[in-house]
Amino acid sequence: MTATPTITDSRLRRPTLCAAVFCLVSFTGFWIAQRAAQVSMVDLMVYRAEGWTVRNALDLYDMRATVHNLPNTYPPFAALLFTPLTFLGTGLMRTLATAFNLALMVALVHLALRLIGRPRVVPRAAAVLSLAAVGVWCEPVWTTLRYGQINLLVTVLVLWDLTRRSGHRGHHWAGVGTGIAAGIKITPALFAVFLALAGLVEGVRRLRSDGPFWNEHLRRAAVATGAFAGTVVLAALALPHDSHRYWTEILFATDRPGDVEGAGNQNLRGVLARLLHTPDPGLWWLAAAALFACAGLAVAVAAQLAEGRLPGNRAWAAVACGVTALMVSPVSWSHHWVWAVPMVLLLGAEALRRRTARWRCLTAVTALLFCSFMMWYVPHDLPERVELHQNPGQMLLTAVYPVIGAVFLAIAARLTVRALRTRPPHTPGGGAPRPARPSYARG
Repeated sequence: MTATPTITDSRLRRPTLCAAVFCLVSFTGFWIAQRAAQVSMVDLMVYRAEGWTVRNALDLYDMRATVHNLPNTYPPFAALLFTPLTFLGTGLMRTLATAFNLALMVALVHLALRLIGRPRVVPRAAAVLSLAAVGVWCEPVWTTLRYGQINLLVTVLVLWDLTRRSGHRGHHWAGVGTGIAAGIKITPALFAVFLALAGLVEGVRRLRSDGPFWNEHLRRAAVATGAFAGTVVLAALALPHDSHRYWTEILFATDRPGDVEGAGNQNLRGVLARLLHTPDPGLWWLAAAALFACAGLAVAVAAQLAEGRLPGNRAWAAVACGVTALMVSPVSWSHHWVWAVPMVLLLGAEALRRRTARWRCLTAVTALLFCSFMMWYVPHDLPERVELHQNPGQMLLTAVYPVIGAVFLAIAARLTVRALRTRPPHTPGGGAPRPARPSYARG
């Protein structure tokens, strides 16, 4: 009676232990490589300067930090969160930031796999540690840790919300993470819009079948909106002058984070700036962003509501929304694309499900492109703004992530349309189909 559990536990522990060792070796090598490269963690230094500015009651948006004379571009709520950094020495701060980001990398993989519904054979801990050990070397993650950025934190907050299961302990808090993420960095607010749209469509569909309009999607969107509003109010009470200036001026200064045409700006605006050889694509970008936002949100909402028809529909919806936010944002540096990790994992899960060479090839090519550092092969970061004079080959290299994002959304749209054309599952006994309740992650 006791032998079988012992054998089972041993079989579970062995791959997990091997994965833990592999992850430790990979993270140690990563840490050594970053130190050998003498990474500056310049954005982390800006964050500490923001916290120092708050502590000394100075103007947050007149501040300039580091030898690069970098400004603050985040909402004032973020500066409040950065104030503890001012109590740390530079060396300790960099060490803790690196360790924290590596832990967030493990959390990101765990939440992404939970959203996808994998793995189904190997122990989850073994899969998480192994994939985190590999994924840490992709360009968006490497550059995030190189600059000491907060992209992993923001993405983990959103994924935490999306993986809360309805009816389980703590699910009533789902939405808070997204609201806080939006309070730190505005872009995640698109997830609240996405959930609200999904809730409206679901509500109308329920009304047609004499059901209640209110639903889980709307509830999560409301919680996210409330949490975001809370960050705004808190910052306004603590920093009234800075808050007023941010929401009336700084938010609309889209060139404040840096040169739009820079090779690292991996979005529609950056592509158009390099394609048109102008630092201000103007109406071309606004039109493209509006069209892409509508198309991307439509795909995300449709996938979200394709419960029971599209395998992994919640994951397709989440990554589609994340990609849309990156594509339409005025500035999306390459390190913002940490959504590459759940994207590759989702494609890999689909390849395992379909078992076709085409899907395996698609997954491998996508992973290799995110590990290629391709946009940095061309001249960049020079005073002459050389990105405004790129040739077609250089333009293609510096458009690698937007191309991947567009292809991913096209694939997601195709799969979702096919899924919605299939007949929904029927209730036992041949009755009418019953609308699926949002299940979110199944764990």
